[in-house]
Amino acid sequence: MSQRIAIVDYGMGNLRSVRNALVHVLPGEAVDVTSDPVVVARADRVVFPGQGAMPDCMRSLRESGLGEAVEGAARTKPFLGLCIGLQMLFERSEEGDTPGLGLLTGTVRAFGAEARAAGLKVPHMGWNNVGQASGHELWKGIDDGTRFYFVHSYYCQPRDSALSAGTTRYGSGFTSAIARDNIFATQFHPEKSGVAGLTLLRNFASWNP
Repeated sequence: MSQRIAIVDYGMGNLRSVRNALVHVLPGEAVDVTSDPVVVARADRVVFPGQGAMPDCMRSLRESGLGEAVEGAARTKPFLGLCIGLQMLFERSEEGDTPGLGLLTGTVRAFGAEARAAGLKVPHMGWNNVGQASGHELWKGIDDGTRFYFVHSYYCQPRDSALSAGTTRYGSGFTSAIARDNIFATQFHPEKSGVAGLTLLRNFASWNP
């Protein structure tokens, strides 16, 4: 049975690479990049890709009218958030002291003096291991500790540790994937993560939470 997958276009993010990756693992399926709230609302699955700044992201959602459709999708249908698409689900980000959608409890923190004192570069950029903190369906076929590609200066700090579906060490450890009900979101970029990333996207397309 065919399905409609909407990739949210809010004016930033790796839209083309995310779409190309989904089309690769889902030949023949409808994969639409869209800024239309109606298309997002009608989609069977929604992907919110990310790259850029949290204040710009939230402002774009408000001004475009996409915010309500994205929030509705994250409450009711399989929803995959990538990078900023993970961060905006939380209550607040230190980046510009910006309120998020508040669908998940917790904050988004900056890699700060501790990381730099350890000789680590900020942003955290490149390949790193992800330890699977839960036996989630989206990890099917992906070994625990597999490396994924990251580009970020901020990370989420969930109030509820049960939200954590994956962890990564960059100096100290941080939550690099979260899961709750119909939501799965990653700080890393599966569309840039080779075979493992494609496997995760394929798992998302068949996931029935």
